[in-house]
Amino acid sequence: MRLDGSIDGIWSMVYNIAMTKVSTAVARKRFSDVVNRASYAKERVVLTRYGHTLAAIVPAEDLALLEAMEDRIDSDDARQALAEMKAKGERPIPLSKVKKRLGL
Repeated sequence: MRLDGSIDGIWSMVYNIAMTKVSTAVARKRFSDVVNRASYAKERVVLTRYGHTLAAIVPAEDLALLEAMEDRIDSDDARQALAEMKAKGERPIPLSKVKKRLGL
């Protein structure tokens, strides 16, 4: 589901994946098992310390989906910004000018 509530092909994919919480101490001792659970069993493994979530180890497919969603949102935002500029009669600033202004 997109942020605006509409459903799109990428966002309509549903994963029935278990999520396991593991302390960082246990994950350190059993790292290969934790990675295998994400890789082969397609589990999302949440790493915790003192009960607080720190990070997650996820299947590669989840990461690819997340990156595709981020790319799609970025593309939509860029198209919207260009359309707004065009409506206002503005032109994009060339990258070379931006770099020069920033001293890069």
